[in-house]
Amino acid sequence: MRGPPPPHPERSPGPLTAWAVSVAATLVMTVSYIDRQALAAIAPTVREALGIDHAHYGLLASAFSMAYLVGAPVAGFFLDRVGARRGLVLFVVAWSAIAGAHALAASFAMLFVLRILLGAAEAPSFPGAAQSIRRILPADQRSAGFGLLFTGSSIGSMIAAPLAVRLQERFDWRVAFLGTAAAGLAWVPLWLLATRGSAVRRALDEGEDRHAAAAPWVDLLSSRAVWRTVVGVLASAPALMFVLAWLPQYFVESMGMRKGDVGRYAWLPPLVFDAGALVFGWLGSRADARALARGEPKPTPTFLLVVAAVMEASLVLLGRTSDPWVATAICGVSMAGGAGIYVLITADMMARVRPTQVSSAGGITAAAQSLVYIVANPLVGKWLDRTHAWDHVTIALGIVAIPGVLVLLSVRPTAAAR
Repeated sequence: MRGPPPPHPERSPGPLTAWAVSVAATLVMTVSYIDRQALAAIAPTVREALGIDHAHYGLLASAFSMAYLVGAPVAGFFLDRVGARRGLVLFVVAWSAIAGAHALAASFAMLFVLRILLGAAEAPSFPGAAQSIRRILPADQRSAGFGLLFTGSSIGSMIAAPLAVRLQERFDWRVAFLGTAAAGLAWVPLWLLATRGSAVRRALDEGEDRHAAAAPWVDLLSSRAVWRTVVGVLASAPALMFVLAWLPQYFVESMGMRKGDVGRYAWLPPLVFDAGALVFGWLGSRADARALARGEPKPTPTFLLVVAAVMEASLVLLGRTSDPWVATAICGVSMAGGAGIYVLITADMMARVRPTQVSSAGGITAAAQSLVYIVANPLVGKWLDRTHAWDHVTIALGIVAIPGVLVLLSVRPTAAAR
């Protein structure tokens, strides 16, 4: 008597499905940045309405990062165990509600609490998106996938500025927060649609080795791959922070721009960030594919990292122009360089840590970015309240990219994980 037929072999997600999931993972970064950047886009109006000076605005910017600093590693640990498919839905709904609650803020204190809650709720966004791309794409496509991922944040920033400013001018700054918060809820059905297949669910929720998830999380703290990436983030985050959090106020206060005109310019640097992320990601994937074809280990993209660092350091030239279009172009080049550093060091790290520790590693590096924002934002605010010297700020924040990348490259990388 014949036994039951052997089970039909499970299929891996096809390339179109894998890239559809990657696009959906990128869009979770988009909606997170729409929510977090709405305040920066309409900061002059909110500050005036609630009586907030530069120093206190710096604290608001840091409040989000304080929560993100603690929440990102914890969220990464959580997502490595439950998977990103279900975890991201839970957190996106939560942070959308908190983002909408910004419309109820009546004081600095209330807004400060809301920024902390928003930072905590958005902490899983990057670890979850990074885990999805690492698990769904083959090795020779992951640098390009991370290049796509980093466009999500800038697309969100690009949308946030004109959207929030338009809603503010047509209705009120409180309505602007409600409008931007709706984006997160619109993402949820898209994510569920992209991840509906059994092969996708297996890849995202289980990973390659379920038992490896029990490895001590603290092991990552001694990983050279993680620390190299942390150094790169600490070097590149300051200039990116300035463009994302302070550029609208720079245009108004240093260049005399009308508040309503800020949206015409503020969306362009994030667009150039996208181009930089895609180009550097594509170049990184080409180098990885050549190495794999020759049977060689994953290379460190030394030349590309140096080029990206020089581009980001161009922010030091911002004070040399009074033309808003030239200033926007300088910020765009700097953002593209920062995108290149982020993409290259993230793809390099994700190839060298265990697959089931990807979200945890991403959480640590996201926390490093938050640390920069926590320290630098209040310092920038206090410096501007005291001196009103914007040029000193742009020079200091732009120049650190070059020595930071050189330090990163001086650390020998570990072997790539399987």
